[in-house]
Amino acid sequence: MDAGRAVSTLHAYLTRQILAALLLTVMVFTFVLLLGNALKEILPLLVNRQVTLGVVVEAAGLLVPFAWVFALPMGMLTATLLVFGRFSADQELTAVRASGISLLSLISPILLLSLALCALSALVNMDIGPRCRVAYTKILFNLGMQLTGAQLPERTFIKEFKGYVLYVDKNRGGELEDVMAWVLKDETNSVTYVRAARGKLEKDVPNRRLNLILYDAKSLDLREGRMVLGVFAEVSYELDFGQKRQLKFSPAITDMTSGQLWDELHEWERRLKLPDTVGNLTADELRAKKKKLAKMVGDPTTPIRFQIHQQIAFSFACFGFTLVGIPLGIRMHRRETNVGVGVALLLVAVYYSFILLGHALDTHGEYAPHLIVWLPNFIFQAIGAVLLWRANRGV
Repeated sequence: MDAGRAVSTLHAYLTRQILAALLLTVMVFTFVLLLGNALKEILPLLVNRQVTLGVVVEAAGLLVPFAWVFALPMGMLTATLLVFGRFSADQELTAVRASGISLLSLISPILLLSLALCALSALVNMDIGPRCRVAYTKILFNLGMQLTGAQLPERTFIKEFKGYVLYVDKNRGGELEDVMAWVLKDETNSVTYVRAARGKLEKDVPNRRLNLILYDAKSLDLREGRMVLGVFAEVSYELDFGQKRQLKFSPAITDMTSGQLWDELHEWERRLKLPDTVGNLTADELRAKKKKLAKMVGDPTTPIRFQIHQQIAFSFACFGFTLVGIPLGIRMHRRETNVGVGVALLLVAVYYSFILLGHALDTHGEYAPHLIVWLPNFIFQAIGAVLLWRANRGV
C-alpha cells in the first residue's frame, strides 16, 4: 500500500511539473509566433492608422489556434527536457530507482498526457487552426493587403475564370513558378492539362483581361478517347474576368480543414478520371500510362494529399517529442533552462526539416511527398523508444 501511494505521489508530482512547464512554454512559443506574424503583417497597418486596435486584436486572436499547431509539440518537448533534466540533476531519479520504481512505471502518466495532447493537436491541426487561419487571411484580403496577388494567389485552386482551373505554386508580383492549368469542357470535364516550370501574368485593364503566359510547358490533350502530348517553349491564355467580376476570396489548400481537403480531393479525382479504355491499351498499360502522364503534366491531387497527410502526421509530434525528450533530459543531467530550450529548438529544427522538404516537393508526386512527412515521426519514436529502454536499464 505504501509503495502504491508513493508511486501515485510521484505521478502527481511529475504531472504537475510537466503541466506547469507545458503551460509556460506554450505561452512563450505562442507569443513569439504571434509576434512574428503581427510585426510583419498587422502592426505596420496600425502604425500607419489603416486599421484600428480592435482589428489588430481580432487578427491576433485568430492566429492563436494556428500558432498552437506548432507551439503544442514544441512546448511538450521543452517541458520534458526541463523537468526530467532537473529531476535527474537533483538526484531524485536516483532515489526513485533505489526505491525499486522503474523509469517506465514512473513516466506512464506523462506518456498518456502526450497521447491526449496528440488528440488535441489533431483537433487544432485538422479543424480549428485552418478555420481561424482562413478568417485571419480573409481580414487581410478585405484590407487589400493581398491585391497584388489576388488574381492568382499561391497554392490555391483558382476556379473563377470560366473554362479554366489554375494552380500556382509561387507568385512573385506576376512572376509565376510551377504553374498547372486545366482547360475544362462544360466546367466539369478536363480536356487539356498543362504544366509549366514558370510563367508570367499580364493585366489588360482596358479589355478586362489577364494574359497568362507559360514557358517551358508540357500539355496533354484528350481528343476522342486519344491522349496527345505536346511541348511548348511558350504558350499563352486569355483569362476574362468580366466587367462586373469581383475579387473573390478562396482559401489556399494549406488553410483548408480536413473535411474540405477530402472534398477537394474527391472532386479532382472525379474531374480527372480518364476513360477506362484508351486505344488498344490493357488495364495495366493504362495505369502505367496514367502514372507517366501525371509525372509529365502534373497531378493536382498531390498537394492535396500532402496537406491531408501533413495534418495527420503532425498530430503525432507530441508523442514522438515526449519519447525523445524524457531520456535526453535524463542524460543531459542539467538544471539550466537555456540548455533545455536550446536542445528543444535543435530537435524541432530537425523535425521540421522533413516537413519543409515535403512541402518543397508537394507538386511532384513521383517523390511521394505525402510519405516524407511521416518520416520524422517514425525516426523520433524509434530513437525515443531505444533511448527510453536504455535509460530504464540505467545504461
